Amino acid sequence: MPGIRLVRSYRRDWARADIVAGIVLAAILVPQGMAYAELAGLPPVTGLYTTIACLVGYAIFGPSRVLVLGPDSSVSPLIFAAITPLLVTGDPDSAIVLAGMLAVLVGLIEIGLGVGKLGFVADLLSSEVQVGYMNGLAVTIIVGQLPKLFGFSTDADSFVDELRAFVNHLDETEVAALLVGVGVLLVLLVLPRITRIVPAVLVAVAGATILSAVLDLASEGVSTVGSLPSGLPHPSLPWSSLSDVGPLLLAAIGIVLVSLTDTIATASSFAARRGDELEPNQEMIGIGAANVAAGFFRGFAISTSGSRTAVAEQSGAKSQAAGVVGAALLVVLLLFFNSLLADLPQSALAAVVIGAALSLVNLSALRRYGRARPSSVVLSLVASLGVIALGVLQGIVVAIFLAVLLFFRRSWWPHGAVLGRSDTIEGWHDVDDLEGPTEVPGVVVYRWEAPLFFANAGAFRQQVRKLVKAREPAWIVIQCEAITDIDVTAAEMLEQLDSELNAAGRHMAFVELRSRLQDLVRRHGLFETLDRDHFYPSIDTALHAIGEPD
Repeated sequence: MPGIRLVRSYRRDWARADIVAGIVLAAILVPQGMAYAELAGLPPVTGLYTTIACLVGYAIFGPSRVLVLGPDSSVSPLIFAAITPLLVTGDPDSAIVLAGMLAVLVGLIEIGLGVGKLGFVADLLSSEVQVGYMNGLAVTIIVGQLPKLFGFSTDADSFVDELRAFVNHLDETEVAALLVGVGVLLVLLVLPRITRIVPAVLVAVAGATILSAVLDLASEGVSTVGSLPSGLPHPSLPWSSLSDVGPLLLAAIGIVLVSLTDTIATASSFAARRGDELEPNQEMIGIGAANVAAGFFRGFAISTSGSRTAVAEQSGAKSQAAGVVGAALLVVLLLFFNSLLADLPQSALAAVVIGAALSLVNLSALRRYGRARPSSVVLSLVASLGVIALGVLQGIVVAIFLAVLLFFRRSWWPHGAVLGRSDTIEGWHDVDDLEGPTEVPGVVVYRWEAPLFFANAGAFRQQVRKLVKAREPAWIVIQCEAITDIDVTAAEMLEQLDSELNAAGRHMAFVELRSRLQDLVRRHGLFETLDRDHFYPSIDTALHAIGEPD
């Protein structure tokens, strides 16, 4: 419980900075929490319940001093996609219960991963797949919020249906609502370019609320948030039925992967900036506890927010006390000022969501991938199309599948190279990269750049056979620096290949093979076939031993 450690070591001179940061944070958390609750298909007030519970939960169990958790634009669509098929009616209480169950499941998974020291699961989504998923998610969020921005509502499930419904209902546009929404969006996009001293979302939402109240836009047909329920929810275990656990569990796994990837990346970057030590497993426990707390207080699943964390840091936050101050201010709002945002137009909340979605788009990464590895661009675009065409939950499954497939693809068909020497560069290098390379007559030096295991053993054998057929060497020298493992199937392949080459009057030698793997080769029984004297510490040593011409 890092929170207890914080209380014991808290310094009095931190209090002023944490209070100021908490006030600034609360001003941002209110509109974003409400907007992301609606994005999840839940009443706006549940976003505030969620924010209060997760801030306190993370303050107790989270290790980072400045990380801010809360409702998130990348997680809310997953929640909506998970609970919508399970709702038999439009009852908001049923939706809240299902969202709470989902949050608890997410939290328990994350706590289990943290306790089991399985922080590496956050790396299951590769960078290009994650970028593609976020880009596709941004497109679906924007299209889904367009009707609300224009002042009307539609009833559609898929991306294509939502786009078609939006176009078909354009004649229902409320001009006043659209003008307010566009104005809020412009403030969100333009003000940060001018100054970051005042949070843009606070200026935009406060301005929209005041304008709506002064002009009485609600009487003109503009839909507003209305007064929030007064008071706080009592803690309770969210539960609907056992049949809902299975579908929610699948969605929880997707949310865990998305939120943990974002959390570890954000926590590591801020820890590095502040000189703190990253604790990935404790981060999992912290965010898991925050999710469980949110679920028990009529909330929904949450994630880390890089933008809100940056605001807290820029405001001078010294510890998680800033988040607790922000939560306390939200409690005061719900208890005594629940009508403060009653005149806030729904189109303004839609603009907040669209602004957040635009921040998810990362086109610069695609340009960078295009320069370095064009196949990564294709992979990223496929992940985006998966989210757009199949849906958010199905899209995350596609993204995970692509990430795993990419890993296996690079291991199944790894790069291999024939090595040579050059008069201008010291050492041995790929002959395709050298000008005027020198190869030893009768010898092929071949580098294999991957572990040798069942999936690529056949490819290795095929490459060696191809080199033997094309060059007819007496010796094949395998440079093994990049070989980190040899499994049983690969060991049997080496034994068969060596016998095949020996029968044709050719031989294999191995250089720079790790001592651990040489011992593994011995335990595989390969020294009965492979000559134990044909293992050398370097290429030059091997060539000298097999009789390289002077």
